[in-house]
Amino acid sequence: MPGKPVVILGVFVADTAYRAARQPRMGETLLGTSFTLGPGGKGSNQAVAAGRLGADITFLTRLGIDPFADMARQTWAQAGVKSAVIDTPESYTGAAYIFVEESTGNNAIIVSPGAAMLISPDDIEANAGLIRSAGVFVTQLEQPIEAAMRALEIARGAGVTTILNPAPAAKLPDRIYTLCDYVTPNETEAEELTGIKVSSIDDARRAADSLLEKGVGAVIVTLGDKGALLQTASRSDYVGAINAGAVVETTGAGDAFNGGLAAALAREVEPLQAVRFACAVAGISVTRPGTAPSMPTLQEVEALLARGEAAQPRRRSRL
Repeated sequence: MPGKPVVILGVFVADTAYRAARQPRMGETLLGTSFTLGPGGKGSNQAVAAGRLGADITFLTRLGIDPFADMARQTWAQAGVKSAVIDTPESYTGAAYIFVEESTGNNAIIVSPGAAMLISPDDIEANAGLIRSAGVFVTQLEQPIEAAMRALEIARGAGVTTILNPAPAAKLPDRIYTLCDYVTPNETEAEELTGIKVSSIDDARRAADSLLEKGVGAVIVTLGDKGALLQTASRSDYVGAINAGAVVETTGAGDAFNGGLAAALAREVEPLQAVRFACAVAGISVTRPGTAPSMPTLQEVEALLARGEAAQPRRRSRL
C-alpha cells in the first residue's frame, strides 16, 4: 500500500562523481580511479528513495531545458515518481561535483543548483493545492529558504506532516522550526543549528533538546554508522545502524534515510519504527555506488529487517 501522498520540494542535479586516493590540493592535478555521471540532488534522491519504496510521491522543482533535465525525467519515471516541474529555459539544470575517497567511501560535494535556485514563493503558491493534498511534505535547503518556508507554512496550515532535512548545513530563521513536525539533521548540521558539537549519542540528545526548545515537534539526528536518535519532549530513543553489507559509498545515505522516513510515515508507521525502517533504507544504500541508483526497493528493506540484524531501539523515558 502506498499510503498517503508524499510531496517533496527540492533540487535535481546531475552528479559527476570522481574516485581517487585523496582530494587534490589547490593547483594540483591527480589521476582518479573512476568517473560516473548520474542523477542526484537531495530532494530528487529522496523522491527516488520514496518512489522505489512504493510511496505515492510527487517531486516539485525547476529544471532547465537541456540533457540533464532529460536525465531527471527518465530517473523519476523509472522510480515511479510523479513530477511537478517548472521549466526554466533561462537557466540550466543543476550539477554536482562529488569526490569519493577510494579507501573509505567518504565524500565531499560541491552543488550548483542552477534553475532550482530560482524556485520562489510564487512558485509555491502556484502549487499550493498539491502541497495541501499531501499526507507528508518534505523539503531541504538546496533551494531558496523563502520557498521552503512558504511551502512549510502551507503544509502546516493544511495539517500535513512536515519534515525539514536541514541540508546543506545553514543558519535558519527561528520561525521555521515551529513549522516542522520533524527536523532531520546529521551531526554536522545539528552542530551548525545549535552550536553543540555532536561526537556522541549524549551530544546528539543535547543538540536535539536545543532544537525542541525552538518549537520543533520531533528531532531525528542521523549519526552515520552509529544509526539515529529520535527525540521528543517525552522520549529519547536510539536506533542502531542496520548492517546490510560492506560499505561502498556513503553518498546519498542521508537522502535514503529521509525518503524512507517519509514513505514510512505516509503509511502511518509509528515514528520509532519509521526511523528503524529509514535506517534500513540507508543501510542498504551505502552498499552500492551512486546516489539515486543506490536506493533499495521495499522488498529489499523488508527482507533486511526480517533478518533481525538490527538491535531493537533503545527507549528512554524523559518524564
